[in-house]
Amino acid sequence: MKNKDISDILFAIAEYFTVFDEPFKARAYEKVAETLSTLDSDVRAIYESAGRKALEEIPGIGKGIAQTIEEYIKTGRVRELGAMRKKMPVNMEELRSIEGVGPKAIKTLFEKLKVKDVASLKKAALAGKIQKLEKFGLKSEQKILKGIEFFESSRGRFLLGEALPIARRIADDLRKVKGVSRVEIAGSIRRWRETSGDIDILVEAIDADAVMNAFVSREDVAHIIAHGETKSSVRIKDGIDVDVRVLPKKSFGAALIYFTGSKDHNVILRSLALKRKLKLNEYGLYRGTKIIAGATEEEVYKALGVIMPPPELREGRDELEKKYSELVGFTDLRGDFQTQTDWTDGTGSLEAMVREAKRLGHEYIAITDHTKSLAMTGGSDEKKLRKQMREIDALGKKISGIKILKSAEVNIMKDGTLDISDEVLSELDIVGAAVHSHFNLSEDEQTERIMRAMSNPHVDILFHPTGRVLKKRDPYAVDIDRIIVHAVATGTVLEIDAHPWRLDLKDDHIKRGVDAGAMFSIDTDAHSLAELSYLEYGIGQARRAGLPKNHVLNTLALPALQKFLATPKQKRHLL
Repeated sequence: MKNKDISDILFAIAEYFTVFDEPFKARAYEKVAETLSTLDSDVRAIYESAGRKALEEIPGIGKGIAQTIEEYIKTGRVRELGAMRKKMPVNMEELRSIEGVGPKAIKTLFEKLKVKDVASLKKAALAGKIQKLEKFGLKSEQKILKGIEFFESSRGRFLLGEALPIARRIADDLRKVKGVSRVEIAGSIRRWRETSGDIDILVEAIDADAVMNAFVSREDVAHIIAHGETKSSVRIKDGIDVDVRVLPKKSFGAALIYFTGSKDHNVILRSLALKRKLKLNEYGLYRGTKIIAGATEEEVYKALGVIMPPPELREGRDELEKKYSELVGFTDLRGDFQTQTDWTDGTGSLEAMVREAKRLGHEYIAITDHTKSLAMTGGSDEKKLRKQMREIDALGKKISGIKILKSAEVNIMKDGTLDISDEVLSELDIVGAAVHSHFNLSEDEQTERIMRAMSNPHVDILFHPTGRVLKKRDPYAVDIDRIIVHAVATGTVLEIDAHPWRLDLKDDHIKRGVDAGAMFSIDTDAHSLAELSYLEYGIGQARRAGLPKNHVLNTLALPALQKFLATPKQKRHLL
């Protein structure tokens, strides 16, 4: 039993409390679920070491939720959740994946149309039954159908933030098998694609049997698909398929190229080989029957007469025609410009978030709690924001070695104005602005709205510019090219939101921004201590776009950053 299992149960209970109109209980369970999903310590181990009282020491857990967790750890079920599901037998997680279908809508759809899952929801929508319900209408029904289409197209794929930790866990375990000399994660995960259909892992080892046996006998294996001499496939309990292959040293590099892909990149490489009267496959590069390269990726690319591109760029585009020595690297970022604390909808205290950022090696961290018009988060008004500024000043005297930047995630209103006064915005070190509502405006309206916000002289960064949530919500309609041009004209930085639920901007947008001369920041959008480590996902996304280091604001050392921010927006230039 993992923290995620317990967190999922608490989320499910929270959903039902929302449906049954008990918002305070719902929020309590949801906040604890969020805390546990990112908690470094093992919840079961905490309970087994000191019982229910130890659970109550975890932030947000009271007696009732502690009893729920205890029951689940002991029995593997929660009677209260069972009763809720009996009262309303719906696939809550599946239905909540459809944009426009909230808990109250689920209740209405179940009671009026007996909708229990996405299949029955689709059937009702196609029959025109949903538009006839009170508070729904034709537009709601069309939105639901669009949401179902999006759900079906992304089904069976896992977010990078879900797949990569699993792949790393398995790879780490395989490295401990006797005789293993090298283990590499391949496939779309190595290319840092936003989603992945499965996991590919390559192993160099003396004893293939030992590797295969260790792999298929893992505790997290739900089903063994194939168990071969050098290749085995399983489906683990998280639901994703994993393939492990054992390769000899002489072929490992060629196999890593082949299984990293993409297919289009591999086609280009094979064409290059044919032009040189060579043959390339996963076992090596051959002249006739003689292998001339294959042990390392570098020697294969060199033999083909091209410079080896980073894995992130191997998409069959122009990656063999350019040099990428100035790409932003995984150790280049010096800070984080978007983080939320328990002042609004985060789970970590201000001090805890700062100390964790310092532990991670950051030179600075911006505290960007939400602002007042986002009432559901307890957003800050001017008075609360100034109070937080004073606390940041006091904390800055207490914690040395990291600069705490006073900031906010200011809400962009429907007309493009901001929900915090310019007077208070001018007192902040750095200002982020973001869209959190009115997603259904026309493309022109949404674009004009965002551009007006970017024109504010106090707005430094546009957070998560297209508003997408992977596998849950499409980006809102916006002319990204106009946004990019306006960002350059106004000196506004465009964010690459590194949270694996978002990865917003996508790589194509970043590439267009680079070509136009735009500046970017890469931020975690962290709502907990653990999420402060998410910068690597944003860096991977940036590298997929070929983003140079000198286009990224948070590669600057603190003195250079402060000088940049002190410069009027329109006079800010590339680093």
